[in-house]
Amino acid sequence: MPDSELAFDSLVGLAARLRGGSLDPVALAEQLLGRIAGLDGRLHSFICLTPERALAEAQAARRGLAAGQDLGPLHGLPFAVKDLFDVKGTPTTAGTRLREGHRAEADSAAVESLGQRGMSLLGKTHMVQFAFGAVGINHDQGAPLNPWQPTPFAPGGSSSGSGVAVKAWSGS
Repeated sequence: MPDSELAFDSLVGLAARLRGGSLDPVALAEQLLGRIAGLDGRLHSFICLTPERALAEAQAARRGLAAGQDLGPLHGLPFAVKDLFDVKGTPTTAGTRLREGHRAEADSAAVESLGQRGMSLLGKTHMVQFAFGAVGINHDQGAPLNPWQPTPFAPGGSSSGSGVAVKAWSGS
């Protein structure tokens, strides 16, 4: 499936393709990781990618779906989390240089729950310091940029990286 077709499909559409067999969870994760690699140098929406984990979880989803084990509507879909959530083995900075040395020892309950539903974690998105701010500017780690504006615009909100990532994927 061409990248542009994938990028503008809905989660419902992607889930239907996964269940129908016309889309493979591993191919989906690979295409999205490639899209992030191609766009994020300019957009700055992700602070940390987890490609090895994403591909391993996508392979597990592929095996499960092929064996008829459907874990629900999220099974095989990718996701990203705000850098406020712990992901085992990765930094959780909460958007501030004050937490640069912190590495999570375990997944947060939300990340663990999504993994149990067969989703694959692409990475962690930028945010404002300690999730406190409405404009979306991060003076410590840089601010994500609106992907559909020719001049840099602040994306707004404490989840600015997540908003930019969704906008870059959906195009709407």
